[in-house]
Amino acid sequence: MSSTELPGFSVAAAPVPRVSTVRAAEGEKLRSVTLPGLTLNVRSRSPVRTGLPPALYVHGLGGSSQNWSALMPLLDDCLDSEAVDLPGFGDSPPPDDGNYSITGHARVVIRLLDAGGHGPVHLFGNSLGGAVATRVAAVRPDLVRTLTLVSPALPEIRVQRTAVPTALLALPGVASLFARLSKDWTPEQRTQGVMGLCYGDPSMITPEGFEHAVEEMKRRLELPYFWDAMTRSARGIVDAYTLGGQHNLWRQAERVLVPTLLVYGGRDQLVSYRMARRAAAAFRDSRLLTLPDAGHVAMMEYPETIARAFRELVNDCGRS
Repeated sequence: MSSTELPGFSVAAAPVPRVSTVRAAEGEKLRSVTLPGLTLNVRSRSPVRTGLPPALYVHGLGGSSQNWSALMPLLDDCLDSEAVDLPGFGDSPPPDDGNYSITGHARVVIRLLDAGGHGPVHLFGNSLGGAVATRVAAVRPDLVRTLTLVSPALPEIRVQRTAVPTALLALPGVASLFARLSKDWTPEQRTQGVMGLCYGDPSMITPEGFEHAVEEMKRRLELPYFWDAMTRSARGIVDAYTLGGQHNLWRQAERVLVPTLLVYGGRDQLVSYRMARRAAAAFRDSRLLTLPDAGHVAMMEYPETIARAFRELVNDCGRS
């Protein structure tokens, strides 16, 4: 087992992130992929040249493929990048079978990769997407070249207090109760709350980025399935935490053989920073990048740092 921590990057010296939530950023294309019982929105970028290895990015709970728009262009010269909206999130409608479990989302990713026929990909995942990516890498190693996990939602015995409200969404009736209690909240207030929970320093978000986030919040709240997708996916995370045996996510992490980059933020209010060392020990061929000032979405806060760490991962393991 090898687990190395990358040399300390000076986060304070990193460029201020330009967080944006536009529907399609410059250089991005959106397309719809239809599979039996499933329609997925896929965001892609044109690589600088043909023949680059493929990459797939998987977002977290309540997120979308837009969460990767800051990181993807930084890797245009070495990856052919695509990001998926999981069913019920972003521009992807709910799945016909209503399955929002970790296993259900993992099957969706596997079906998308199999349908694309691109061979193994560099797989990225954040939060819920990190748990999904872990399961994919464990059960279908033929589909994964490397794994990059940003604050992956792996089981914690002691959940942080700040993460409890999100976990409570999994309980029957809580989402509808919250929706009633918060019916008078403005989209701006809701957006501020989400950003305060997800970012290490919300003041780094530009006014333009905040405006786009508010517009996206308005759009999502109008979707008739918004709360259902949130509730069922939150329940899927909680259920995955209780699974034992070969389906336990920590057991599956131990089965992952590909080089793995783990990214944890010191100000993460949803996934505990203390889980970083456990994850580094669980994944056999891993290296750990800790960002003391980052929150839950480090790929949006410090994309340059993560891009640099990913390049080192690929260069060190001699994979392209």
